[in-house]
Amino acid sequence: MGTAARPGLPDDPRSPLALGRRGEDLAAEHLRRQGLVVLARNWRCREGELDIVATDRTTLVVCEVKTRSGPDYGAPAEAVTEEKIARIRRATTRWLADFRVAWCPIRFDVIAIDAPPGERPRIRHITGAF
Repeated sequence: MGTAARPGLPDDPRSPLALGRRGEDLAAEHLRRQGLVVLARNWRCREGELDIVATDRTTLVVCEVKTRSGPDYGAPAEAVTEEKIARIRRATTRWLADFRVAWCPIRFDVIAIDAPPGERPRIRHITGAF
């Protein structure tokens, strides 16, 4: 019996989970090329999840990554709603407490990735998005 990926499941490269993982990999590499240092990926707590936590010199950068393979669900950045922003802010407060960060400048970025099948992904880095 083979181990071929079944459509729609996490091991299927077309699944939303796999697309999201691929987008986060691209985003982390993009940040590294820009000179940022990635501290954490997919950090979870009761308040929510932080896709990428990085530093840009002395600034803590919290990045929300949104990846789309087509226009069916709108542009990637449109998925960052006010409710999502509130969850990211609460999770960031928890991250700061858990890692005993007393004070530092914080920036919230969005990395929007369009990744149509068979095409090179397009990355849009929105610095200070919220």
